[in-house]
Amino acid sequence: MSTVNPTMLLRDETVLPTNEVIKKVLGEELFGVYSGLITSFTSELDLEPQWRYYNDGKAWLCKVVYRKKTILWLSLWQDCIKTSFYFTEKTLPGIMNLDIHPSIKEQTGNAAHIGKLIPLILDISRSEQLNNLKKIIQYKKESK
Repeated sequence: MSTVNPTMLLRDETVLPTNEVIKKVLGEELFGVYSGLITSFTSELDLEPQWRYYNDGKAWLCKVVYRKKTILWLSLWQDCIKTSFYFTEKTLPGIMNLDIHPSIKEQTGNAAHIGKLIPLILDISRSEQLNNLKKIIQYKKESK
């Protein structure tokens, strides 16, 4: 069940986000989704997750890269795993052509721009949502 104002996790700079820590804060069910996500990143999609503490947001974030290109940012929340992508006016039309859930396209089309970037944020709480995520990742890897 989703809360109205979910809490961002992993805020303590001194506590490294090991699998044990992540399992403890996410709980068994959501940790299973997280594990599937990380396994998919590393073994299937050739991505490298890089956890780092960011002082500006006072939280641990996972930058997920393909070679040297940032594909997405991942953060852990009380009731979900947030994945954040950033696209430009040039690459946005490709998102609209993907075979992904229409609500993702609508949300992205209506998103407030951050400078020249257009955010696409997915709240992942179930394994079934990974299919849309993988399609977006594949597109981001291939886009210039």
